[in-house]
Amino acid sequence: SSLLDLSTTKEVVNRHCLLYSTSSRCPPSLLTSLSPQPSSPMAATLRWRCFLLLTLFISISSTPTEQQTLAQIPINFLSSAKTPELVDYMVSIRRRIHENPELGYEEFETSRLVREELDRLGIRYEHPFAVTGIVASIGTGGPPFVALRADMDALALQEAVEWEHKSKVAGKMHACGHDAHVAMLLGAAKLLQEHHSHDLQGTVLFVFQPAEEGGGGAKQMVEAGVVDSVDAIFGIHVSTSFPIGTVASRAGPLLAGSGFFEAVITGPHHTIDPILAASSIVVSLQHLVSREADPLDSQKVYTIMLQVVTVGKFEGGGAFNVIPDSATIGGTFRAFSKDSFAQIKQRIEQVVTGQAKVQRCNATINFNPNNKQTYPATVNDASLHEYFLGIAGDMLGTQNLKVMEPLMGAEDFSFYAEKVPGCFFFVGMQNETREPLVASHSPQYQVNEDVLPYGAALHASLAVRYLLEHQPGSATPPEEVIRPHDEL
Repeated sequence: SSLLDLSTTKEVVNRHCLLYSTSSRCPPSLLTSLSPQPSSPMAATLRWRCFLLLTLFISISSTPTEQQTLAQIPINFLSSAKTPELVDYMVSIRRRIHENPELGYEEFETSRLVREELDRLGIRYEHPFAVTGIVASIGTGGPPFVALRADMDALALQEAVEWEHKSKVAGKMHACGHDAHVAMLLGAAKLLQEHHSHDLQGTVLFVFQPAEEGGGGAKQMVEAGVVDSVDAIFGIHVSTSFPIGTVASRAGPLLAGSGFFEAVITGPHHTIDPILAASSIVVSLQHLVSREADPLDSQKVYTIMLQVVTVGKFEGGGAFNVIPDSATIGGTFRAFSKDSFAQIKQRIEQVVTGQAKVQRCNATINFNPNNKQTYPATVNDASLHEYFLGIAGDMLGTQNLKVMEPLMGAEDFSFYAEKVPGCFFFVGMQNETREPLVASHSPQYQVNEDVLPYGAALHASLAVRYLLEHQPGSATPPEEVIRPHDEL
């Protein structure tokens, strides 16, 4: 304070008095009580300097911090996403896709619709990836790069819901919400292109992916180099398990790795029964999960508990009184880590071949029946999940962040998350005031379209905040440039 000139101090304080005497943050009574009173010159000088420090503190504390500014971004995006114009846009997109469902790698009309919308919005894109996939981009074209993903394919189901926009294609239906995922990602693209395309400090990639439902479309997108330059990727899935206005996820393993197997058991001649051998194999496979954990190793017990082996196919013979030449069994297995996945796959093969030999039969096993893809576990990057919680908490309130238990379902988003840091999460759409929604992969499945603004706003917020918070670091200025100013 010895460096402060008294006359300069009085001038500064007078300006602050004018500003803050009308501010609710500093009542006039406080200013009056602290204003310098006639006294000795030294006392007056000291009082002015103390008063200056107080007013500077008030000034600093009344200015929004960078964190407060960042926290407002998700709130603003949700407000924009809920405007009637954008809601109607996303609902229209979703219903058009729902009426015309297409299976994996057959999403030609869906892909065309997406490209037409991107053209209308003036958003550049590349196509095709993995037959029908599209990657669009907004921003500078330079780093950092953040990706947002939506899947486009439908399921081979006959829709049982009677409504105006029911599937027009027999035996095909959007029963997992992928129509909503595409609509939300286009909604986010529209938000960013119309309001923030010139402000983005980096590049947002919009990944429209085919064939999530067993076709491993994400694997082909990765192999095509879609995420080679990406720093982080986010994926959304609508959920009937959580209320509207909530999100759910967890750090680390979220969804299981998934594999399939098919085994053919044959007897060398008709007196050896492959049905008996196949039955013995089925029983033994059930012991892999229940009987192969060390009861004294709690971590191993927990890992084993997070495994599943299910035999869902058993075929053999066509006559009541003839021993068949062969029997066929098939099933799926799930696990949450690479090690446990590899271990259970190895044990399935050992059990199938070993039990067949016990029954004097031969067995062959195929872990890629009907070209079914093996999916790795979906593992959320811990730091990226923490970042997601911050965004969602700012938008929805921390009370609406749900912690999920690991789920045995599988997702090919896992291929992206193996390549780059990824975060996958669920957006709730259950409404207590309406009829309960049934789970996905059901002919009775429905989407609560009120979820669309939440998905679009989360997409946009995650991308914009990520770019702002992950700017390339600048060199540290010389020490003499950053020294404190004398007057402060």
